[in-house]
Amino acid sequence: MRHPADGNDATRRGALRWVAGLSVGAFALPVVAQERRPEIVQPGTPGRKGLMARAFEMQRLATERGDQAFGAVVVRDGQVVGEGVSGVLTTPDPTAHGEIQAIRDAARRLGTARLAGCELYTTFRPCPMCETAAYWAGIARIFHGEAIVDAGVPRLPRC
Repeated sequence: MRHPADGNDATRRGALRWVAGLSVGAFALPVVAQERRPEIVQPGTPGRKGLMARAFEMQRLATERGDQAFGAVVVRDGQVVGEGVSGVLTTPDPTAHGEIQAIRDAARRLGTARLAGCELYTTFRPCPMCETAAYWAGIARIFHGEAIVDAGVPRLPRC
């Protein structure tokens, strides 16, 4: 059986409309509306201290929700573009670490998986999964903890 996109141009266009959910009929895929995200509250204190304070605010929210005490924010040009609270226990999702949630939020808000030039502020040193996610997203630097330790460029840990 041939795939519809292997046919002539009209067939290819029809297949593309079907995939995009633009055609009318029983087989059309619905067009999914983009999730509305609440506006990010920028930290009142400027600089790294204010950004880290926002990460600790995310940590507080995580514990209030009954989850693990981890929070993170993704920052571009001094502005928070993504926030994350741990959702490992409450979702339940073993990958819902605060850092991963912040990276996902930033990617949604910015409309791209490439977060080049962004920094990750997190309440604790990221685990290997979170550091690898930061690496693949193109995060420029990671800062962690109350002392705002510069952990440098994310590395791709080897097994």
